[in-house]
Amino acid sequence: MSGRTVIVIYPGFQALDLAGPHEVFAAAGMEVSVAAPIAGLVVSESGLTIDADRALHEVDLVSLDTLVIAGGAGVYAAARTAATVAWVAAAGAVARRAASVCTGAYLLAAAGLLAGRRATTHWDHAGRLATDYPDVAVDADPIFIRAGRVWTSAGVTAGLDLALALVEEDRGAAEAQRIARRLVMGLRRSGGQSQYAASVWCEPAPPGGLRDVQDRIHAEPAADLSVPALARVANMSERHFQRLFTARVGSPPRRYVERARVESARRLLETEEVGVEAVAQRTGFGSAETMRRAFRRHVGIAPTEYRARFALTSETGDHA
Repeated sequence: MSGRTVIVIYPGFQALDLAGPHEVFAAAGMEVSVAAPIAGLVVSESGLTIDADRALHEVDLVSLDTLVIAGGAGVYAAARTAATVAWVAAAGAVARRAASVCTGAYLLAAAGLLAGRRATTHWDHAGRLATDYPDVAVDADPIFIRAGRVWTSAGVTAGLDLALALVEEDRGAAEAQRIARRLVMGLRRSGGQSQYAASVWCEPAPPGGLRDVQDRIHAEPAADLSVPALARVANMSERHFQRLFTARVGSPPRRYVERARVESARRLLETEEVGVEAVAQRTGFGSAETMRRAFRRHVGIAPTEYRARFALTSETGDHA
């Protein structure tokens, strides 16, 4: 790993977005420094204060190898600061690679480094990134994404996954695995960040027929939620219902129903000691295999694996 790695912070940065990658890079023997718009003490969004090594304008871009932008609530103010954005654009142009942790992707986007690229960020901020930068192909599920020489990662702890991937690229899997063991974590975690996301994936339709349909879907996931049945709830023809629902809600009815059933199954797996087959019946999937395929599509892992990670009760020993 040649050259220097610089992690950029700013007032209101997320402390773990700095500390996690810094620990990984230091363990790999990298030359790593911390820079901020103004050198000296920088207060994170949680109140933790970090002493930045140098100001951005003091960074030697000639020796810059890897640029990492930390995320945090302060990123939106940083992205409106012309001098900061210009520096990130210049540094990103000369660095061998540029990367962001969590909402740090927003600053990369502001600097034009994500234009035309696929990128990710914290699931709760992906919508804003996609809206403000439509030239960025935002994918809210992956833990991290590599798009050429630009890397982006999901929220907070995903910075560790990203940093390990960067070490693996340069030093090989054995070195990355050594560091992962030292940090008591896996080198690669399965599934995407949707398995950790709260159920904020849909906006309610305005009061009326479509809202009635949404309410029915979420209240009774095991009911008959076929297009003909939902069209009757909306008091519309099937063709008009499908077209209007897709346009207003942003998802075809069948896909919306499947995702709502997955969310309902997630809650049961987290909170109740019932078998997977019973969960599938109670949430409208009909069989554990059908539910397993839906979980793979929407969550990235199987129901039993999801329960093992997130259950609030003891495991039942049931396997699907």
